[in-house]
Amino acid sequence: MAVDALSPPSVKANQVMELVKRYALLGVTTRILNHDIRVVGASQTKLPRLYESMLRGLQDRVLLELAAMRRQFRDIGIRIIEETHQQDGLGVRYMSSGYEHRFTLVWSYVRVEAERLLKSYSHG
Repeated sequence: MAVDALSPPSVKANQVMELVKRYALLGVTTRILNHDIRVVGASQTKLPRLYESMLRGLQDRVLLELAAMRRQFRDIGIRIIEETHQQDGLGVRYMSSGYEHRFTLVWSYVRVEAERLLKSYSHG
């Protein structure tokens, strides 16, 4: 069966891209948490240990999901080739089904989604 070059990507390809997108967002979220933990630790807040432990709890949940995703990627044959911080956004290159794919997430989207992820972790 021939595949038309203009046909929409398969559902599996879309699911893989969504997984890779979440993985990239979790990576950015980890870096945000690392930064905020350092800032809280150096700040003159009244309860720095409390705030730091709350952020570390969120960080632990993010890191656990990242580890699970790495195992899932290994099982289904996804490999992240490169993540680049570009002026217009976060660029991601990955391999799946023997093909290289790439996409860019604009920074405004990354910020909103990272915040949404952290809110979902703090409420769950």
